[in-house]
Amino acid sequence: MIKAILIDDEVHCLDTLGMLLSDYCPEVQIMEQCMSAKKGLDAIEKLSPELVFLDIEMPLMNGFELLEQFKSIPFSVIFTTSYDQYAIKAIRFSALDYLLKPIDPKELVTAVHKVEAHKTPPSAEQFQMLMDQIQHKEKGFTKIAVPTFEGFELIPIDQVLRCEADDNYSHLFLKNKNKVTACRTLKEMEEQLQDFSFFIRVHHSWIVNLNEVTKYVRGEGGYLMMSDGSSRSRKDALMKWF
Repeated sequence: MIKAILIDDEVHCLDTLGMLLSDYCPEVQIMEQCMSAKKGLDAIEKLSPELVFLDIEMPLMNGFELLEQFKSIPFSVIFTTSYDQYAIKAIRFSALDYLLKPIDPKELVTAVHKVEAHKTPPSAEQFQMLMDQIQHKEKGFTKIAVPTFEGFELIPIDQVLRCEADDNYSHLFLKNKNKVTACRTLKEMEEQLQDFSFFIRVHHSWIVNLNEVTKYVRGEGGYLMMSDGSSRSRKDALMKWF
């Protein structure tokens, strides 16, 4: 069982999430439901949950400010939010999970399964990355957090040559010739990289760094060559960019 606390200032959101967890995620044991960040802090200190479902937009203290109260965060977090482009962008880049309201049961199940798979809370570096972006301490993202079988890796974005799909995983090929296997689908990687204009999906199984494209060959339906010698047939999106 995963011991969890739900924190949201809207009672109907708490009730809905509680029912969804009961119906679709019986492995989650709801220890307490809290209608304010202050009550959530008290519950976390008292009950030591493994997982916290945390609303972002709350009065007096929002979800991010709640997390700032901890020197280290010994639990996994799944944010719940209405659409907030900047907050979601920061959450994606730090490889943390979020659910958009109204919560879709399939997305809820996927998020909980990720918590089960990793078994350890996100790293301090991930939360620091999140806080730096929320507080506008950096002008832009220079690294991405990538969930792996062992935990997470922080990878400089300009070191990524390409991403390749492998069922529910993705392989990131780096300039130093290392390969990192991410516990994310290529679609999830595409969402994480979408704010970098130099990444483009050129094939259903490939995302490439345009800075590392060395040649485009017209023959055989058209394909491109990468700086590491790999090649892949092109997609219309690439031709539009050219």
